[in-house]
Amino acid sequence: MNIKRVLFVCTGNSCRSVMAQQWLEHLLKQADKGTIAVESAGVFAIEGMPSTRETQRVLQDAGIQPAEHRSRLLTGTMAESADLILVMEPFHKEEILRRFPQVLDKVHLLKTYGLKEALGAEPLGIPDPIGKPLEVYEVCFATIREAVKRLAGLLGANKDRG
Repeated sequence: MNIKRVLFVCTGNSCRSVMAQQWLEHLLKQADKGTIAVESAGVFAIEGMPSTRETQRVLQDAGIQPAEHRSRLLTGTMAESADLILVMEPFHKEEILRRFPQVLDKVHLLKTYGLKEALGAEPLGIPDPIGKPLEVYEVCFATIREAVKRLAGLLGANKDRG
């Protein structure tokens, strides 16, 4: 797998894609895999918004000092320059492909990426925690952590200790 640029996409780029980006950056740094660029964006993001306080909190609780983040609206250039685009929900994939059909082969659901078998009746998406209590963010981040840890292993960065 020769991935040089990973792009995480959610709706507003203030919660889920930020968690995924910063967790993968953390795992890559631990494994000394700094050659992979990690970015995030949102299909309906308002440019320049910070990540939510709850997002920052769950990252801090995981031992990550949250990086300064400002939301970005997904552009064609971002989508085309990424080697791998990982989305949080099926509608994100649909929206990306509606706008940028040429990136079809690069877009995957984060929750199922790299799994050898289907999840059965379990939902394929990672629900948006925006506006919900911290506990909902913690559950969301636990799901993201597991999927990103699997991704890191596929990228050759499997020294995760958490």
